[in-house]
Order: sequence, then structure tokens, then C-alpha cells
Amino acid sequence: MVKRDERRVKDEDLFKTVEEVFDKATLEALYYLGAVAAGKESKLYLALSPQEELIAVKIYLTSSSEFRKGIVKYIDGDPRFRHVKRDTRSIIYTWAQKEFKNLERAYEAGVRVPRPIAVYRNVLVMEFIGDEAPAPIMKEVELEDPRGALETLMVYIHRLYHKAKLVHGDLSEYNVMVRGGELVIFDFGQAMLTSHPMAIELLRRDVANVLHYFHRIGELEEEPSIDEAMKAVLKPEEEAVKQYVRKLP
Repeated sequence: MVKRDERRVKDEDLFKTVEEVFDKATLEALYYLGAVAAGKESKLYLALSPQEELIAVKIYLTSSSEFRKGIVKYIDGDPRFRHVKRDTRSIIYTWAQKEFKNLERAYEAGVRVPRPIAVYRNVLVMEFIGDEAPAPIMKEVELEDPRGALETLMVYIHRLYHKAKLVHGDLSEYNVMVRGGELVIFDFGQAMLTSHPMAIELLRRDVANVLHYFHRIGELEEEPSIDEAMKAVLKPEEEAVKQYVRKLP
């Protein structure tokens, strides 16, 4: 268990390259325990809340113009963000808001995702999945029940589409964490509303990625028909995808 006497890190120490990510009161309420992941677009920090709950603090880097170019297509066409300014900082602030709102929708629809806690400018605070290190991704583990895992993911795709009115858009073995047999989907920034012009195309890609992975690891004898899988996913009844998975050879 992380102890409360861990060094409290001030904003000038931890965020010297990120402007005004939190107000001082919020910043001082958290104990920052160090970075646990870093990429070109964002950094993920482990922190301890005042309630001694491990939380994840994801900071999108506002200096990444290449990141901005890649995400604009996922914001355009989303009515929630139709009036966003086009400068890099505004786009990245919107991306953080978008991931937060998408996580809220998914969480409320019964999809296992990191529970969203707060968002401010380019900073997203959410449940930390792991102990003192992030839980492994599905790609890195041998699943105890591969068929059950496949059914769970197909059900989550169905719930996202029919209950959350979302399509993840980048679902694969690389953004599903496994903790104690539980599957947790993450990275929801690019997820879009089902009303988006690209929604069906990306839904099909999510379904194909998941089925291809389970075929590749030997759980499925044959490469499934994506057309047949899509028919099951698009039916309003959740039982349709469960029956689809159970009948796969």
C-alpha cells in the first residue's frame, strides 16, 4: 500500500512543461507518485487522492502539433464539439473533454472502463487500473478463459453502440487491460458517437480487430465472417452477440 508520507510534488516540479493544468488547491490535494507511462501525445501519472485512492492523471501535451493534426478528424462531425476553436491548445483541451465524456457514457452503459473522475483543460483524472503499476494489456497475458473474454468484449462493443451510443474506433488487444480476470477497455479519446459519419466503418474495424486477435491466438478455428458478426452487433438484443460468440467454431 502506498503510504501518505510519499513526497508531495509541487506543480513547478512535476508540470514545469505544462501550463496551468490544475489550480493550486487541486494540485496540492494529490500526492504524485511518479510517471507510469509516457508517449508522444500524453503522459500518465500515478497519484494518491485525499481519500488514499490510487488514481491516474493523464496529461495531454499541448505542444504536440502532430497530435493535433491526427485528432481533428475525430472531433469534426461530433455535435458536442462543433464550436471548438482550431488552434492546437483548444483542440487538445477538447480532446481531454471528449475522452472524459466518452468514458462517462461507457461507464454508465455497463462497459468496464477506468472510472472518470475529473477533467480540466488538458488533464484527465480517472481510476487507476493496477496496483502500483498499470495492469498488463491483453496482448501481454495468457487469458484463463479466452472464449469468455471474447464474449465479454463483444458484449462491450454492443453496449457501447446501443447503450452509450458510441464506437470505440481503435479497439484491439493493445487497449484492453487485464486485472484479476477482469477486462478493462481504455483509450477513449477517439471514440465517437454512433451518429458520426465514420461510426459504422470504425465499428466494423473494432469487431474485426477483436475477432482476428482471438483467431490468431488459436481460440477460433476459422477466421469469422465480419459481415455475420456485424449483423449480431447491430441487433438491439445483447443476447444476439452472446449467441453469436458461443456458436463460433
